[in-house]
Amino acid sequence: MVDDETVVQTAAEAAEGVIFSRYRQSDVTDFDVTVTFEDGVLDVDVYVNAPEADADEATVADDAALAARAAVDDLFADEEA
Repeated sequence: MVDDETVVQTAAEAAEGVIFSRYRQSDVTDFDVTVTFEDGVLDVDVYVNAPEADADEATVADDAALAARAAVDDLFADEEA
């Protein structure tokens, strides 16, 4: 069984990976990835502030949250296999 800490860490790493695949680290003024996993419910909130970058911050934040959810889905799928 996958523990809650592993779920949270997997989701956070996936979200951060998307952010820094779209932006150079120097372009990001601020970012926040908040992940909770309680009673089997995953909640992911991503905020990105990169005002000088070309990529749309809201789109990157949404994509990062989706990647976090997908990474957790994969984690549980691997557990079942």
